[in-house]
Amino acid sequence: MGTSYYTLGIALFAAIGTFLFGFDTGIATTTIAHNSWIQYMGHPSKGLTGAVVAVYIAGEALGALTQTFVGDKLGRIRFMQMMCVIVTIGTVIQTASINMGMFLAGRALAGYAVGGLVGTVPIYLSEISAPHQRGLIGGISGCGISFGTMVSNWVGMACSYANYGPVQWRLPLGIQIPWGIILFIGLSTFMPDSPRQLIRKGKVDKARIEFIKIRRDLHSTDAQEEFALMHKIIEYEMEREIKSYKEIFRLFRRRAMVSIAVQTMTSLTGVNVIQYYQTILYKGLGIGPQTILALAGVYGTMAFLSNALTTRFLTDQWGRRKMILTGLSGIIVIEIYAAIMQLKFQNSDNKVGKGFAVLGIYLFVVCYYGMLNSTTWLYGAEVLPIALRSKVMGLAAASHFLINREACLPVVL
Repeated sequence: MGTSYYTLGIALFAAIGTFLFGFDTGIATTTIAHNSWIQYMGHPSKGLTGAVVAVYIAGEALGALTQTFVGDKLGRIRFMQMMCVIVTIGTVIQTASINMGMFLAGRALAGYAVGGLVGTVPIYLSEISAPHQRGLIGGISGCGISFGTMVSNWVGMACSYANYGPVQWRLPLGIQIPWGIILFIGLSTFMPDSPRQLIRKGKVDKARIEFIKIRRDLHSTDAQEEFALMHKIIEYEMEREIKSYKEIFRLFRRRAMVSIAVQTMTSLTGVNVIQYYQTILYKGLGIGPQTILALAGVYGTMAFLSNALTTRFLTDQWGRRKMILTGLSGIIVIEIYAAIMQLKFQNSDNKVGKGFAVLGIYLFVVCYYGMLNSTTWLYGAEVLPIALRSKVMGLAAASHFLINREACLPVVL
């Protein structure tokens, strides 16, 4: 039980990194819906409004690629610390923005940082968790995303009741600022480094100390034996070190392509389009501004609850592959239903029909966040050898963000 509570605590704290991703992604949904933001920014065109999303996602892709090239060199802790500094700068710039250019610069910086964090946190958690609880511990990174989405939507709604003006959108943006600092402090003080990463750097004694700290469920002798076995496996892998992408795709082509394909295909579900522009979908159904923000809050709540419940009770018990296949199958059916309902009742006065249209959006969020959100990031890391995780997961995350960027742009252009 010791390792469960200790590792669970570390995982929850590390999930601040993915919480920032979910919050900063979600806060754009309510920010661009506030008339006070639209007026302050000089009534930006649809193209500029789309750029709020596009530059953020482009930043995410660059952050993910940075993880690919320097994640292993810096190590999990140092890389996440660097991203904490950048995300804090980005959120400060967004909050203090006095024009659209400054706001977009802040979005790009924040996107860059969370793009690096969202790919690194699940790798870090998978490397510090015991095999029997890897689904739970690794899945917490995905729950951080959905929790951030939920909080951002409710904060956005609450701040809409503030007096008309910049406080309506500056306060929600400002709430992000402390979290990067808090995570940086945790990374600098009590959070353990990845024993596997330390062994790869030749710091065996430090790796042993960290491993024993993490695996508190094991007796001293068992911990030493398990550490020795892990040490031998990593040394064996290092003797056959793969340093070029040509070798990766020659020797581990199937694993690499699976990791990348899972992220690419899940982004094609349209999750970011629905997340960012659900307010536009609700508006198209003739729903009022305050109700729209409330519906967005319910959307975020359902995302988090479904994500948390399946992470706790399904990921380790049922398996990653079954969850992904079930999730994708369900989404195909749900999106057909949602599209028909939206088309049929968008311009009608049928309130019951409009309710069924909203139901389609909610069914989507339950299916996506319950089955895919945590599972895809965890599965993508687990199918790869340790030495390749940062390199390939960076590419997988970049593909996820780039596909999302292309999918989101046509909505507003």
